[in-house]
Amino acid sequence: MASCPHLNSSMMLSKPKHPIASFCPLDFPNPQHLSSLSFIASPIGGVKSVRRRCRQTNQRCSLQILASMDNPKKPLKIMISGAPASGKGTQCELITSKYDLVHVAAGDLLRAEVAAGSENGKQAKEYMEKGQLVPDEIVVMMVKDRLSQQDSNEKGWLLDGYPRSSSQATALQAFGFRPDLFILLEVPEEILVDRVVGRRLDPVTGRIYHLTYSPPETEEIAARLTQRFDDTEERVKLRLETHNQNVESVLSLFEEITVKVDGSLPKEDVFAKIDSALANLIEQKNTTMLAT
Repeated sequence: MASCPHLNSSMMLSKPKHPIASFCPLDFPNPQHLSSLSFIASPIGGVKSVRRRCRQTNQRCSLQILASMDNPKKPLKIMISGAPASGKGTQCELITSKYDLVHVAAGDLLRAEVAAGSENGKQAKEYMEKGQLVPDEIVVMMVKDRLSQQDSNEKGWLLDGYPRSSSQATALQAFGFRPDLFILLEVPEEILVDRVVGRRLDPVTGRIYHLTYSPPETEEIAARLTQRFDDTEERVKLRLETHNQNVESVLSLFEEITVKVDGSLPKEDVFAKIDSALANLIEQKNTTMLAT
């Protein structure tokens, strides 16, 4: 009898008493072996369907199990980096919306920890009240604790704009946090400067406008718009210089898993490229799990 690589000797095929439309009309797994078939599929994780393709050979049938999965067994772990005004915030929204990842931004996390009065937050507050930068070790612990929570473990995470230095990246790796993919949004400096200098904030709604690309709807709104003190050409160039130095040191650690995307394209095109990279990553994960 021809053997099937997915079956052992205890899982011989037998004629069914009742036809099952979705199976081969000639030979079917004996019902007593269904639990064994389920055992084959269940360790793979995320299995949504099992298709059986049968072929008649001397009234015998070989069984093939092809598992199709919506999500990988191990959730995605993604880091994304981009200069100020690179469109990173928009892409993070699109990524988390489609892939349901936990969005973790170090700045938001820091403010939330301080507001909650956590131990890390209390330590950070002491430095902030003195006008000092919060030390790396405190921020790293905040990020580590957030990535260790149940929702991050189950759904996967998107780490936004962090780490910003090789020391931060090394510290996270020491805790076991290494991304599957590092996304870098690249935008020419002149475009970034133009985007930043033209930005305006509506203090009433919190909405961000741009005088050229996304102007306010009414004169009333336009009259109350404000500009951040550091959204000037001189200051943004200094911020870009710092960003470029930091990102180069981080890229050296993640070079083999880095995907660079042209952030000067329309946001839909930028996301299409990111989406393609994530889809390929999921496919690779699924293929690896099926092979094992």
